[in-house]
Amino acid sequence: MKILFTGASSFTGCWFLRELAAAGHDVTAVFRRKAEEYADAVRRQRVAMASAVCRPVSGCSFGDERFLALIAEGGWDLLCHHGADVTNYKSPDFDAIAAVANNAHNLPRVLEALRSAGCRRLLLTGSVFEGGEGSGSQGLPDFSPYGLSKALTAQVFRFSCARAGIGLGKFVIPNPFGPFEEPRYTSYLMKSWLAGATPACSSPLYVRDNIHVSLLAKVYAQFAAESPAQGFARINPSGYAESQGAFTIRLAQEMRPRLGLPCPVELKKQVDFPEPRVRINTDLPDADALGWDESTAWDEMARYYQDLTTAPTSG
Repeated sequence: MKILFTGASSFTGCWFLRELAAAGHDVTAVFRRKAEEYADAVRRQRVAMASAVCRPVSGCSFGDERFLALIAEGGWDLLCHHGADVTNYKSPDFDAIAAVANNAHNLPRVLEALRSAGCRRLLLTGSVFEGGEGSGSQGLPDFSPYGLSKALTAQVFRFSCARAGIGLGKFVIPNPFGPFEEPRYTSYLMKSWLAGATPACSSPLYVRDNIHVSLLAKVYAQFAAESPAQGFARINPSGYAESQGAFTIRLAQEMRPRLGLPCPVELKKQVDFPEPRVRINTDLPDADALGWDESTAWDEMARYYQDLTTAPTSG
């Protein structure tokens, strides 16, 4: 397929794009900046890796004039809209309405351009933290203003695609982890162990859905190939659906022999639950059919953080 892809500078986006390319697809990826213009080193590395396996177009964003000109080139089989407004996404002051406007910028013109170019398929990325997604407790509310922005974005796209006669697939992400991620929970654990420290799990009772990003990427590439040319389809891939305490212990057990370290962890007593107790995805991937090996994924994660720790630092 000939695919136009947004959001490849992100952690998951980089992996998705690389897996699409590995599956033989011809991918053009749009980036707001060139690799060297991104502020953080990990994002620069992701952009460079993604650019090595696709046709990169910098200085371009979803819905802008350059993006519309790209669509007009024609020959596209699928638009993968993985990019989203995530600036300060953890903040309670995150502007959900502004984020929706950015995520769906010029959407009617985008869909009209797709139809004119002969493309009838669009794949949108969602989040398990959207209201109504996955399975869990407290009536599946939006987790945050960011979760609300993703839910509203999905509604806008579903309505607009149906109206335009464009088939829409929705790929719902849980909690991915692995090489090249931002400084989040699993990177905190790995870096702590490699520094000889004992990290703490402050929310061991929350039940979440953590998934290897390499497995998630294989599911994404398969779903992209099957994305509908009409109507709507959704997939909610699930990984380790368990308490955060259990996942922390799982990660420590996998890393001890690979790092040659004790990998201790402190499970704090959790008494506050500002977030829903349970939120998980529901579709278990067939790892064997996808050609994915769990042990290899753990090996890759261990090597990545070991290399990161021993890499020389710039002055």
